[in-house]
Amino acid sequence: SEMYKMLTLMVMLVMLINSVGGCSIEEEIMRISIREAERSELKAKQEVESLRAEMMEMKKEVAWYSLHVAAAAACRGSTETGGSGPHGNAVLPKQNTKSCDDQCVETTYSTCDADVAIQGSFGKATIYTENVGQFYNYGCSTSGNQNPRFDEVQADQDGVFNLDVQETYSVYYRFCCCRYP
Repeated sequence: SEMYKMLTLMVMLVMLINSVGGCSIEEEIMRISIREAERSELKAKQEVESLRAEMMEMKKEVAWYSLHVAAAAACRGSTETGGSGPHGNAVLPKQNTKSCDDQCVETTYSTCDADVAIQGSFGKATIYTENVGQFYNYGCSTSGNQNPRFDEVQADQDGVFNLDVQETYSVYYRFCCCRYP
C-alpha cells in the first residue's frame, strides 16, 4: 500500500512534467496563477457591472418616488382647503387624453381638485434666483396638454430623468389631485 502510494505519486509527477512540455514547474505555476487572476478579474468586472445596474434601478425608483412626493405636495398646495375631509386624498398619474374630472370619478376619490404638471432640476441649488422647478395647474375639466411625453404611465422607466428644468425641451409629468367626496 505504501509502495502503491509512492508509485502513484511518481506517475502523477511524470504526467505533470510531460504536460508542462519541457517548461519548469515555476513557469507552469505562473501560467496557472495568471489564468486564475484573469478569471478573478473577469468575475469582479461582472460583479461590478451587476452592482452598477442594480444601483441604476435604485436611482430610478428613488427618482420616481421623489416625483410622486412632489406631486402630492403640489396637489396639497393647489387645493382651496389644502385637502379636507376625514379621508386621505389621492394623486393619480394623469392620462394625457382625459380630464382629471373624468379620471377621478372612476375611483373612490371622485372629486377633482386640480390637474398639476411638475418638473424639477437635478442637483443642489447654488443661488437663490436659480429656477429649480416649474409647474402648471390645468384645471379639472379639460384634458390640457395632450402630449404623451407628459404621461407617466406611457413613459419608459428612464423617463424620470428627462425632467431637468435646465433643458429646453424637458418633460412635465402631470397628475390628478383627487379627493373623497
